[in-house]
Amino acid sequence: MESPLLACHDLANVAHTQRRRRSRWLTALCFFLAFVAVTFLGSVSRDLKIDVLRREIRHANGRVQANDAEMVESKKGVVAADDGRCSDIGASFLRQGGHAIDAAVATAICLGVVNPMSSGIGGGAFMIVRSASSSKAEAFDMRETAPLAASKDMYANNLNAKYSGALSMGVPGEIAGLHAAWVKYGRLPWRTLFEPSIKLAEGGFVVAPYLAKNIALFGDTIMTDPGLKKVFAPNGKLLRAGQTCYNEELGHSLEEIAENGPQAFYNGSVGKKLVSDVKEAGGILTMQDLQNYKVEVTEAMSTDVMGYTVFGMQPPSSGTVGLSLVMNILNSYGDPNAAKGDLGLHRFVEALKHMFSLRMNLGDPKFVRVNEYVSKMLSPSFARQIKEEIFDNTTFPSSYYMYKWSQLEDHGTSHFSIVDSERNAVSMTTTVNYPFGSGVLSPSTGIVLNDEMGDFSSPTELSPDHLPPAPSNFIEPNKRPLSSMTPLIITKDNELAGVIGGSGGLNIIPAVAQVFLNYFVLGMDPLVAVQSPRIYHRLIPNVVLYENFTCIGGKRIEFSMERKLFLEERGHELEATSGGAIVQLVVQDLPDSMKRNHTSFGRRIMEKLNNVGALRGTLTAVSDPRKNGKPAAV
Repeated sequence: MESPLLACHDLANVAHTQRRRRSRWLTALCFFLAFVAVTFLGSVSRDLKIDVLRREIRHANGRVQANDAEMVESKKGVVAADDGRCSDIGASFLRQGGHAIDAAVATAICLGVVNPMSSGIGGGAFMIVRSASSSKAEAFDMRETAPLAASKDMYANNLNAKYSGALSMGVPGEIAGLHAAWVKYGRLPWRTLFEPSIKLAEGGFVVAPYLAKNIALFGDTIMTDPGLKKVFAPNGKLLRAGQTCYNEELGHSLEEIAENGPQAFYNGSVGKKLVSDVKEAGGILTMQDLQNYKVEVTEAMSTDVMGYTVFGMQPPSSGTVGLSLVMNILNSYGDPNAAKGDLGLHRFVEALKHMFSLRMNLGDPKFVRVNEYVSKMLSPSFARQIKEEIFDNTTFPSSYYMYKWSQLEDHGTSHFSIVDSERNAVSMTTTVNYPFGSGVLSPSTGIVLNDEMGDFSSPTELSPDHLPPAPSNFIEPNKRPLSSMTPLIITKDNELAGVIGGSGGLNIIPAVAQVFLNYFVLGMDPLVAVQSPRIYHRLIPNVVLYENFTCIGGKRIEFSMERKLFLEERGHELEATSGGAIVQLVVQDLPDSMKRNHTSFGRRIMEKLNNVGALRGTLTAVSDPRKNGKPAAV
C-alpha cells in the first residue's frame, strides 16, 4: 500500500506540474499577444530603425553620419523646416489644437524673419494642402506676378536690372496666400500665429550659421543698400553667427498685418510704405498692383508615380510634371531594381536631362498654352519613348536631348512640411528668389524685396551656348514666372504616406526626386534618404555636379569614388559642388493592418480606434543638415 506521504508527494507533483503548464501557457499567451500588438501597431521596425540610426550609417551612395537632431518622431504631429526655431513655433500651435495650416502660417512668418535671405512676406510661394478626410488636395498659388507697368522688353537695355534692384521686384503674394488658406482651414486666431515672429523681429534673434554665411557672402550687397545695412550691419560691421539681429520695422509691419489682416499689406499702411520705398529705389510697384493681386486656388495636380499618388502644383511650377517624367522614365524599365545602384544613377541623370529639355516649354497657363507639354511630361507612354533613347553604356552631348531654349536658373527659397494629429498635411515652398532677393530692404517696413522678375525670360538674353530664351516665359503684366519649386504630398491607397519639398532653385527637382526615390522606391530610412549624397544636372552645361562638402553643423556629405568612376566610364563630365538643394521630409509609417480589410469588420473596428488616435501611423520628420535645419514634434 502506497504511503500517505508518497501519495501527498505525488499529488503535490501533479499540482506543481499543472501550475507549470498553466504558467507556460500564460507566458506563451502573453508573448503571443505582445507580438500581435507590436506588429499591429508597427512599432518594432521603428525601434530597430532608431537603434540603427543612432550609429554611423553607411550606404552605397556614399557616407553620411546620423544625428537624432535632424529627425523626430511622433504620432501627434510634426513640422520639418530649415530652421529649428520655426519648426518649434509651428509645432507649438499644433499642440494648441491648431490645424496644419495654423502651423504653416506661423512657420512661414518665422522663416521670413530668421532666414530673410531665402523667404519673407516680400516674396511668394506655392502650397499644397490635403485634408485627412479627403482623397484630393488643394493648390494655393501665391507666386509673385509681374507689375502692371512691366513689359517683355523692359530689361532690353539693362539685363542686370532683372536680377537686382527694385525694378526686379514682382508683386508679393505670400501674405494673401497664407490668409486664404487660413480662412478655409485655420482654427486659431490669425493674430496669435504672428506673435512669436513679432517677438523675434522686435526683440532680436540670434543669427544662425546659415544666415551668417549668407551675410558674409553677400556683404557687398548688404553694405550698398541702406535698408539691408541697417539690419545686417547695424554698426557698420556685418553680423556674425551668434550675434543678435533686430528688424523692428518688420516687427511693426507684422503687427499691422496680424491686427488688420492682409488688407494692411495690400490696401493699407504697410502697402503704402512699401510702394513708396520701392518707387524711391527705382521700382514700378504700385498700390494698384497690390490691390489687384489674386491668389489662385485650384485642385492640386495629381499623378500616379511608382505606385503612389503625388499631389503637387500645376504650371507655372515645373516641379510636379518634372518629377513625374523622371519617375515614369525609370518605371518604364519594368524592373523594380531599375533605379538601384550605379546603373540606376546613370539612368536617373539621363532622365533629368530629357526632363530639362522639355521644362522650358512651360509657363503661366493663363497666358500660354502648355497642355501639350504637361500631357507629355505626365504620360507613361511618352516616358517609355524617352527610355528607348537612353543607353546604359553611354551619355551624349546636350544637343542629343533636343532642347530648344536656354535654361532659366531660379534661385533661393525655403521649404517646410507639416502634418497634424488628424493627418491634415501642408507642403509649402516660399521664396524671394536670389539671396536677399533684389538686394533691397524697404527701410520703412523692414521687408526684403523679391527679385522674382529674374525668373522670367527676356528676348535679348542668351545662354552661354547662345540658345534663345523661351517665349512661353516672356514678361506680361499679371503673369507668373516659371518656377522649379516642388511642394508635394504623397499618398498610398488614399492614406497619407509623405510630405516633401525642397529649396535651392534649379536643383530642387533633382533633389526632391532623389529623396523620393531613396525612401519610397529604394526603401532607405527617412534620415538616410535625406542625407545621402546627391547629384545635380541642368542639361546645360552638360556636367554632373556631385556633392562633396562639410555641412555647417559638421556633417560630411561625400559622393563615393566608385560612383564617380562609374559615371565617368559612361562619358559623364563630373564636377564637385560645395552645396546642394535642401529637402524637408515627413513620412508616415502606417501599420500593415491599416492597409488591409478596408471594408471588413476589422476595418470598422480600426476606424473606431482611429477616432481616438489609437491607430495613427508614426510620423517621422527629417530636416536637411545642408542648411542645419531641425524638425519638431508635438
